[in-house]
Amino acid sequence: MMFSARNVHPAARAYAQEVADGTLSRREFLTRATALGVSAAGAYALIGVTPARAQADIQQGGTMRIQMDVRALKDPPTYDWPQVGNITRGLLEYLVQYNRDGTFEGRLLESWEVNEDATQYIFNLRQGVMWNDGTPFTAEDVAYNLDRWCDASMEGNSMASRVGAYQNADQTGAADGAIEIVDDHTLRLNLSRPDITIIPTVSDYASAIVKNGFSGNPLDNPVGTGPYRITEFEVGVRAVLEKNTDHQWWGEGAALDRIEFIDLGTDQAAHVASAEAGEIDMLYETFGDFIDIMDAIGWSRSEALSANTLVLRTNRNSPPYDDVRVRRALALACDNQVLLDLGINGRGQVAENHHVCPIHPEYADIGPAQYDPEAARALMEDAGQSEFEHELISIDDSWRRPTTDALAAQLRDAGFNVTRTIYPGATFWNDWAVYPFSSTDWGHRPLGVQNLTLAYTAGAAWNETGLASEEFDTMLAEASAIADADARRDVMARIEQFLIDDGTIIQPYWRSLYRHFLPNVVGGDTHPINEIHIHKLGFAA
Repeated sequence: MMFSARNVHPAARAYAQEVADGTLSRREFLTRATALGVSAAGAYALIGVTPARAQADIQQGGTMRIQMDVRALKDPPTYDWPQVGNITRGLLEYLVQYNRDGTFEGRLLESWEVNEDATQYIFNLRQGVMWNDGTPFTAEDVAYNLDRWCDASMEGNSMASRVGAYQNADQTGAADGAIEIVDDHTLRLNLSRPDITIIPTVSDYASAIVKNGFSGNPLDNPVGTGPYRITEFEVGVRAVLEKNTDHQWWGEGAALDRIEFIDLGTDQAAHVASAEAGEIDMLYETFGDFIDIMDAIGWSRSEALSANTLVLRTNRNSPPYDDVRVRRALALACDNQVLLDLGINGRGQVAENHHVCPIHPEYADIGPAQYDPEAARALMEDAGQSEFEHELISIDDSWRRPTTDALAAQLRDAGFNVTRTIYPGATFWNDWAVYPFSSTDWGHRPLGVQNLTLAYTAGAAWNETGLASEEFDTMLAEASAIADADARRDVMARIEQFLIDDGTIIQPYWRSLYRHFLPNVVGGDTHPINEIHIHKLGFAA
């Protein structure tokens, strides 16, 4: 049986009762219920809450200047950072949008329905949507995207590791019968196993919808359904979006005539200087001491609760990190609280070396990360690697660099030999996934199983640790098939313990995200995944 907002999924009603009982947070409820097809308004109604008032009135027109990295554009399934999706979001839209309050909102989908065991999804497409070349948006376009996401042979395609529930055995496309076009505006997705991550997956920045038959860089073939077009683009310098007046967009909003993304590098002092000089209207993100500085100059601050984090990891494809004793020794030598204090001035929450956050619905509390330098030395000696010189690599910036510096100091205090290598951003990102020992920031995902799938499953495009464990992959598939988060938590406890015992990562903290903008900016509030929803932006009327 399928359930929709009119016929509310029974799990959503059960979750609403948990909110009433005080055993489930409002945010967690909104994420769970809307992922099952309940509208945001319907979800709020189920718990007797009135949604927050709509944002202030926006004046039509104007140019907004946003400080943000301008990274190379590429085929959407290979997008690897939110900044890339932010630039193309005015051109290429998404089936579903993940909002600040935790709700999932239909964009190119009008609605969706999920059966009771999450093995079948019905996508109801929004009617009247047109591509900017004048052709209609149909279920054929959605089917094309769903199928190409399955292709693991596409270099850098992170979507391939997320769609295993409808992927064929060769990982070259969808399984026979998995994607069923019902009519021009309806599509049925038939899964081989339950998967509760489908809606969160199609809201991710790598799931931008392209036209049937498209592949490559959107700059080379700029056909999209969105209200803007990209008129200027230079990596590391600037990207410009301008309102596409030749295209009748289906949506509401999109007040600005022009949006400029300006790359000022990773030095926050330069960002502040540009803000004080009146050269920008909004920051992409504000870090550390600069949060107070931006407050002091009178800019508005927005904060988002997030599972954003930093992972300090080894790659086991590079000896001696193929030895679990070496990996565990490095983790045992690290005090995560110190890294939180020195790396981001304590503006976050201590993490536990397993990449599942307390705000994730399936988080299992298995205790803090262990800090024991003596045990670390004993393990390293047992591995015969006490004299090995570790090269610890990081980007040069105001939070990842000091966090990694603090780890190097702790490892030296434990008696290990460590050298530091610091690269500018343009160099660091060329090989981020293959460094033997380095730090990488990871963005928020609504469900804990999502980042675990992206980062640690065998062969995943973003697997930077080299982990390839049938045991881990089996447990993760089991967890992803359990719709009830409380039941999923039992499996998650085993997964978390596996990652700790394996020494897969050192993960010091979870951090809230901060963004500053001029007081008259509307729609610029920071997002848990640092998304910028272009159509919401404008200046107060």
